[in-house]
Amino acid sequence: MREAFRGDQRVDPDALLARLDAVRRFLGAADGHLPDSQLVPAHTLVERAGTRLALSRDHTVVALAGATGSGKSSLFNALARLELSPVGVRRPTTGVTHACVWGQQEGAVRLLDWVGVLPRHRFVRESALDGDDESALHGLVLLDLPDFDSVQRSHRMEVDRLLGLVDQVIWVVDPQKYADRVIHTGYLREFHRHRDVTLVVLNQADRLPPAELPRVLADLRRLLDADGLDGVPLLATTAIDPAGIGDLRAALERTVAERQAALRRLAGDVDTVVSELDELVGSARPAGGPDDATVDGLTRALAGAAGVPAVTDAVQRAYRHRAVASTGWPLVRGWRRLRPDPLRRLHLPGPGGETADPAESLVAATSVPDPTAAQRSALGLAIRAVADRAAAELPADWPAAVTTAARSRLGDLPDELDRAVAGTDLGMGHRPVWWRVVGALQWLVTLAALVGLGWLVLGYALRALGLPKLDNPAVGEVPLPTVLLLGGLLAGLLISALTRPVVRWAARRARRRAERRLTAAVATVGDEYVLTPVRVVLASYAEARDALKDAARR
Repeated sequence: MREAFRGDQRVDPDALLARLDAVRRFLGAADGHLPDSQLVPAHTLVERAGTRLALSRDHTVVALAGATGSGKSSLFNALARLELSPVGVRRPTTGVTHACVWGQQEGAVRLLDWVGVLPRHRFVRESALDGDDESALHGLVLLDLPDFDSVQRSHRMEVDRLLGLVDQVIWVVDPQKYADRVIHTGYLREFHRHRDVTLVVLNQADRLPPAELPRVLADLRRLLDADGLDGVPLLATTAIDPAGIGDLRAALERTVAERQAALRRLAGDVDTVVSELDELVGSARPAGGPDDATVDGLTRALAGAAGVPAVTDAVQRAYRHRAVASTGWPLVRGWRRLRPDPLRRLHLPGPGGETADPAESLVAATSVPDPTAAQRSALGLAIRAVADRAAAELPADWPAAVTTAARSRLGDLPDELDRAVAGTDLGMGHRPVWWRVVGALQWLVTLAALVGLGWLVLGYALRALGLPKLDNPAVGEVPLPTVLLLGGLLAGLLISALTRPVVRWAARRARRRAERRLTAAVATVGDEYVLTPVRVVLASYAEARDALKDAARR
């Protein structure tokens, strides 16, 4: 819907500053996430507005813009009542910008330095002979711009540059070319958001028969309305008659007296930039991040890439290895200890429970096998799913920013996952009490078997030497040494047989415990290296959207 014409409304400087600050907040949130090319107008606005507001607010910079032969230089001279800008028949007539200043010069000089008008092309409209005739225009800085349709490209570039800096633009057209496509499509239509600082004059009205002037003005008004400039003042002028510029001079006097043109121009610039940026933020409020199912998928993929299945399998085998070494028959424990510990082979907590320090080295902290191609592919797909889910409601280029953020630390993930695995307490750092109890029983029955064996050997030795026999008590009809030997051996085997299912059950339990801890560790890495960058972009988007909403408030 077309905005209402605000030419008679005052712009509150504090409100304008608040809107500009909102644009700055938008840039602070969007920089680094959106393409720089899309943010150039906003950066230009902030810089230009800051400079203009820091310069004189007591001066109003008004530009006369028009095509070749429109008579704007003659109009410039007529308003100044001096021959300041050259007028001729050669085209282009105006090749450089001329300026005329009414009133004090101090603030105007800094403005003209900023605008870029050379000192030799600046004039001062102040004379003791004028008395108070020019006092109503004190504070006016009037510019005569080069022809915007000049055959020289440098002239057109100068016009485009100055049109972005001045406070108000007076478009000068003539009866012959007032409907020219270049001025309407290339310039007037682009100024529809600056209607309150735009004025159009039909110059050289004296060349039209009195009966034709209303018809031409009505047709020009129709064209301006089609350009979105409905409500913009339209005046008829002639530079050869002082009375022919009376309405224009009165309009300039009102503009100078109000001291609002600069503020209205900047407010229009904010409107333009906000309108261009609106499609970059949309209106929907996205979720705070991916859903739980997507995060769980990422965690599973990270666990696979980190080698968690291989580590948990090693935990189960290491538990069985260590349990058997602690609770098995003492006579074969030494042989068991000769076999390598599965966790030690992966440079993970060994039998003593020591944990690798992830900060010890910049290289891999463990010997966990590298992820397979399938696991790497699954991780890539999981990260992509996180980005797609988080950016599902985002407009324009934000989804690409989310995807970039999600993958921004992908190169650091292998080392961080390895360190997370190495730094995880797998619950293998202590020996359960029942290991000690069973181990003590095994030593007890083994000692009984050794006592029985020694007793029998001693009896045989005494008989061989012809010495008196030992008095061997019996258990029933079986000698006690034999009972001790055979009972110790059988008891050791029985304890081992009864302990084996318990060891397997406890090993599976240890595996599940290690899996939970490792999963939590890799989930922490995923949160820091994948989800947190995504949340940063989402928070930046929310801040950018809210800032742009504040900038749109008038």
